[in-house]
Amino acid sequence: MELREVIGRRRSIRFVRPYMPVEKEKIQRMLEAARIASHWGNVQSLRALVVFRDSATEEALNAIQAPVVGWQIRNAPVVIVWYIETAAIDEQGDRLRELLGAGALGFGDKEGKFQALEQQLLPIFEGISEQLKEPGLGEVDCGQGIAQATLMAFEQGLGTCCLGTPNGDQIREALGLPDSCRVLLLQTVGYPAEHWEAGGQRPRQPFEKLFQMNSYDTPFPRSQEVVEELARDKVFTTPAPLPYREDELEYLRVALGLEPPGLL
Repeated sequence: MELREVIGRRRSIRFVRPYMPVEKEKIQRMLEAARIASHWGNVQSLRALVVFRDSATEEALNAIQAPVVGWQIRNAPVVIVWYIETAAIDEQGDRLRELLGAGALGFGDKEGKFQALEQQLLPIFEGISEQLKEPGLGEVDCGQGIAQATLMAFEQGLGTCCLGTPNGDQIREALGLPDSCRVLLLQTVGYPAEHWEAGGQRPRQPFEKLFQMNSYDTPFPRSQEVVEELARDKVFTTPAPLPYREDELEYLRVALGLEPPGLL
């Protein structure tokens, strides 16, 4: 399957088969994809703790429960707790030295680049290290890693759903993560119980409202030719709701033993 079609077909899959375990190798591939994602300064602050429902302790399973979406977490064979390790900033110097040695950092001339790094660039980063630990760019780059892991999951026939949680501190403490970490989100992983379309392409705001060119008052011009090209490549799929969606949801509710509010 081509990348464009993968992007178009990927959906948040909320309903997975609770009886069907997910192979550790498939989770590893997701983590490998996250590991090689771009991250500013090569800091790699994205980390993950993977909870397998069939082998985790009761304490770990209880730690990741959440209100509202608790039924998704209970049903999922795997839940990935994605978190950011802010202490990775303390190793910024080593990461930049690695980049420079690998020829990936265009800084200084060939003969004096390492000296220039030590004397010019590293002092700047050291001066703002505590600021860099605050929410911001780190979360953005962690998101790139999670996105790559999600695409890898889909490529392997898995369904995932990323869930926010207000209980980040409690989850961090219960799972024994260091105080320097922030929980970003929980990602359920399993084999889909619903069709990959999951009711169809979800509503999106107009392109012109979301993107600008050169100034805020100028919407980015949207080429209809590009739209048609992407539609042919299946980036865009049938808009929701599909005609059978309500019947599908009712079937899943009964099959998984969910109360009606659990579909919210």
